[in-house]
Amino acid sequence: MPKQPTGRVLVVDDEISLMTALRNTLRDEGYRVTAVASGVEALAALRHGSFDLVLTDLVMPRMDGIALLKEAFAIDPALVAIIMTGHGSIPTAVEAMRTGAIDYVLKPIKLHALLPALERALTVQRLRRKNAELERQVQDHAGRLESANRDLEAFSSSVAHDLRTPLRTISGFIEIIRDSHMRTLPAEVRHYLDLIDAGADEMDGLINALLSFSRFGQQALTRVTIDFERLCRDVFADLERESAGRRVELRIQALPPVSCDRVLLRQALSNLLSNALKFTRNRDSALIEIGCLPGSADPTPIFFVRDNGVGFDMRNAEKLFGVFQRLHHAHEFEGTGVGLATARRVIERHGGRIWAEALPDAGATFFFTLPPGQPKSD
Repeated sequence: MPKQPTGRVLVVDDEISLMTALRNTLRDEGYRVTAVASGVEALAALRHGSFDLVLTDLVMPRMDGIALLKEAFAIDPALVAIIMTGHGSIPTAVEAMRTGAIDYVLKPIKLHALLPALERALTVQRLRRKNAELERQVQDHAGRLESANRDLEAFSSSVAHDLRTPLRTISGFIEIIRDSHMRTLPAEVRHYLDLIDAGADEMDGLINALLSFSRFGQQALTRVTIDFERLCRDVFADLERESAGRRVELRIQALPPVSCDRVLLRQALSNLLSNALKFTRNRDSALIEIGCLPGSADPTPIFFVRDNGVGFDMRNAEKLFGVFQRLHHAHEFEGTGVGLATARRVIERHGGRIWAEALPDAGATFFFTLPPGQPKSD
């Protein structure tokens, strides 16, 4: 029974007798073989046909094996090659391998040495083609995902704008009823109106949060080197109103510079610190720490924002960064459930990642990575 074809091989040798013998022998072994007597013929065959492997002599007139391989790889980068050479040309064969050949075999050719070399080379070739296909699929998937994200963001923005019209109608009629009939309305009806008005305000907050979340996904990045420690202090100062009348201790370690978009990073950091302030509200003395894990600055620093607040159950951690996801009831802690989702979007757009660790009633720590900036020169 004939063997199944195991590869498409192009044999190149100016010695006609050897070329013919190799062609016939490899065909008997199940290979699909084309044989030519020069580099010029080999390039023509490569341009008009598809091959897995080139088995070429090193020393040939007009075009040697090295020159052939350079042009062959330009035609098909996934191609693999084996050099045939005599004992006296081994250093040149090694040079050919630097050009891209997988292996070399010595003349006179022995089948027990050639066949394993062919199999190794074809294995490499199959892996190369598989890797190229996987990369193509990844790029194709990434393109579809990017397009879907753009469509989703556009849809979210459109829905958010469309929701505002009926919301204004609701709020407007509530105001009319209050102005015209408030004195004659029973207390129970006035209470219902207050609930409707509060619901409309909450809906308006959610719409604004959705628009903000969509905007941060579309805004172009302008990267600069940022003094991250100073930015942390500036952002916390902006949030002083949230900590008014409370005992809040802020500890900031010496932090390395980062390469980021200042506006986007400021928003992400503001969301993380605002989150820490909110969930430490029930503590007599709140402690918020901002630092960088030891030894993480090279190559990518790992920063953290830690608090001694209410924490959360790690079984629900996967919900933490989802849009409109909340781990605590709204009557306990206000918010739209978009702040951490926005922080994650900003961090990931910078090529970083963000995650959290916590225990119920034992605080939470948010870790995130950012690309390092250029240190200041002395």
